[in-house]
Amino acid sequence: MEPEKVTMLRYRGSKLSKVKKFDIFHKVEEPFIESSSVGGTFSIITFLLILWLIYLEINYFLDSKFIFKFSPDVELDEQLKINVDITVAMPCHFLGADILDSTNQNAFKFGSLEEEDTWFELAPNQKLHFDNKKHFNSYLREEYHAIKDLLWRSQFSTNFGDIPARSEIPNRPHDACRIHGSLILNKVAGNFHITAGKSLHLPRGHVHINAFMSERDYNFSHRINKFSFGDPSPGIVHPLEGDELIGSYGKTLFNYFIEIVPTNVNTFLTSLNTYQYSAKVLNRPIDHDKGSHGIPGLFFKYDVSALRVSVKQERDNLGMFLARLASIVGGVFVCSGMLNRLVQLFINFVMCNWGNRIIDKGNIQQVNNRVPLIDDISTQIVQVS
Repeated sequence: MEPEKVTMLRYRGSKLSKVKKFDIFHKVEEPFIESSSVGGTFSIITFLLILWLIYLEINYFLDSKFIFKFSPDVELDEQLKINVDITVAMPCHFLGADILDSTNQNAFKFGSLEEEDTWFELAPNQKLHFDNKKHFNSYLREEYHAIKDLLWRSQFSTNFGDIPARSEIPNRPHDACRIHGSLILNKVAGNFHITAGKSLHLPRGHVHINAFMSERDYNFSHRINKFSFGDPSPGIVHPLEGDELIGSYGKTLFNYFIEIVPTNVNTFLTSLNTYQYSAKVLNRPIDHDKGSHGIPGLFFKYDVSALRVSVKQERDNLGMFLARLASIVGGVFVCSGMLNRLVQLFINFVMCNWGNRIIDKGNIQQVNNRVPLIDDISTQIVQVS
């Protein structure tokens, strides 16, 4: 019978010890390391400074930037969406709203806007809503150049939504008309207008019939709650929203000249094609007897820019971010080490030249103070004896 063989595991050492042999960096042995209060102070300051700079660098990496580029607009087949919510101080049966573009297509081709009889004076809750929009949009129009990056970065939308329903119903007939809705238009120059009389469309245009209106029926004071193109996007300000113009004369012509700019928005949270615009308004009373001719009403004459704006949100890549972190840590560590050595050399220089003299002078003064004390003790011993 063969003896049973017993196998036992032998410890061959840690594999990590073999890796340690490949360490090519020089190590300073403990007996040669000298600690000092100056070195400890520099170490604490260096550590805090590195933490602060790393914190700033992380914030800079997370704080993305926006790139605005201009390029020719070659998207000729796009459709132009217009969003309207306007209240005019005239009943709806006196008004007609139309859009006529350079292709001679009118509102019957594009669709129709909703007309709602209402009162021009706002209820308290509506007034609060509109005043907030008015003051806020007025501030944005004036300060947009200074806070545009903040608006884009915070994804803040200037769209306050539709005007709320009335909290109080006046006990009088309707004296205003709210015209609201959205239409899909051709992306060409056009004229959206609201004027007196319902429109009658002809093969080569259209006319507005207002033969049964008297001069006191005219009042084109108006309030713009919404006027925009395309889909809403954070960061874009619609300059006409929140405007309220009160005409002192009934037959007044309000001309709005609008330049529409196609805009591509590509951010971390949004990717869409929309439009932004700039506007200029001119108004004048219509009085044929004084030579001021024209048709009273609201005329929004718009044109589409040949340039397209691309808004892109960018952030540095992760490799560049890590490289900057490494350079910050290494640079601060090396600079603090050099500054520590300079301070140590200065302290040693001062101590070698003046420190020893001060110490020797202090020792001599202490010895001189002890000599009279010894003499006094000797004198007392003699007297006692």
